[in-house]
Amino acid sequence: MEAFNQRVSYQLSPRAQQVFQSLSRHTVHESSAFLAEKIAVLSNLFTRERAGVSARYLDDPALGAGYAAYFLPVNFAKIQILLSEMPNDWADRSAISVLDIGAGPGTASLAVLDWLSGRPRVNPTVLNVTALDHSKSALMEATRLWNNYGPGTLVGPAKLTTSVEQIETIGRQDLSHITRKKAPYDLIIIANCLNELFQDSADHDAQRATLLERVLSVLKQDGTLMVVEPALRSTARALHRVRDRLLTQELCTVYSPCLHEKPCPALIKVDDWCHEERAWDPPEWISAFDRDVGLIKDALKFSYVLFRKDGRVIMPRSPNVYRVVSELRIFKGEKRAWVCNEQGRSEVGRQDRLATNSNGAFDAWHRGAIVQIDQIVRKEREGKLSELGRIPEDGVVQILRGV
Repeated sequence: MEAFNQRVSYQLSPRAQQVFQSLSRHTVHESSAFLAEKIAVLSNLFTRERAGVSARYLDDPALGAGYAAYFLPVNFAKIQILLSEMPNDWADRSAISVLDIGAGPGTASLAVLDWLSGRPRVNPTVLNVTALDHSKSALMEATRLWNNYGPGTLVGPAKLTTSVEQIETIGRQDLSHITRKKAPYDLIIIANCLNELFQDSADHDAQRATLLERVLSVLKQDGTLMVVEPALRSTARALHRVRDRLLTQELCTVYSPCLHEKPCPALIKVDDWCHEERAWDPPEWISAFDRDVGLIKDALKFSYVLFRKDGRVIMPRSPNVYRVVSELRIFKGEKRAWVCNEQGRSEVGRQDRLATNSNGAFDAWHRGAIVQIDQIVRKEREGKLSELGRIPEDGVVQILRGV
């Protein structure tokens, strides 16, 4: 597992940078100031003003231009990070079928095409992507981007099929009219879409879970359902709740990020939530928009779950294997981080004076890393064990998989 120990900073492929940079410069609104204004509007809509968010924002040409110039490449990068986290053998199939639900301008569809194009292969791969969205204009943009990218770079046939669909209806009906001749799918992606569905429902968690249940019915037994949501407390906790509902139905298991199928421990306390923060090297035009708008996109933040039906997992389950779910926090004379596994969510620390070669890997912990700890010591006070566990001087710490 040595190859997984290093933290990797993600970069867009040269072809993706070329396509997206061209897109940011040559939209129907060529003014950078105009685009920056629309990016600021969208940023507020996605974060502080979520009560007004609607899946219809892509129908507005001006907002669509801002989304394409900034949020599309950022979300594209998040999808590719998760494609790299999936089992490697899925990409070596002779034919790959993908369903992109709530596709918008084809962010996830294009991410799959670009990612597969960058993998060395001996034999051609036939790629079929079906993109569903309520917005005809967004799907037209998806087709334009797909054609501009150049499917021939895959070293095999690549086809994008789009279909205008009201995504919420998928949770209420059979999928045969949408998926005929294409199902079952190797990969189904629902990116930054689930939180926008059933907002007016009295029980949107149940309806979102029902939608995913139906989606799982058209996933191959050895396929992956990728659900990505914004890294906000409200949207992340909603995803945690939907995760728990799906696992209760025993229709799937979690490949990652979770190392268990028990109820999400981040839901126990109302202020807890789980999200990812992955390092990347943003292209210059993204950094330029950040400066203009006052945003900081020096890391990619999101919440996600990769579901499987075959029980495959990113790391074998073990009571001494944990996912790091916070940054490494530095205190006077000590470092601490929160970890999670089948035993729950807990805080672990190591005093600086007890640092040794055997536990030195603790200093390289980062959010999302999978680690192994052979000893955690908890002091007893007034008949109760301390919630804070500490790694002793002779403790052994390993990073099994970094991010």
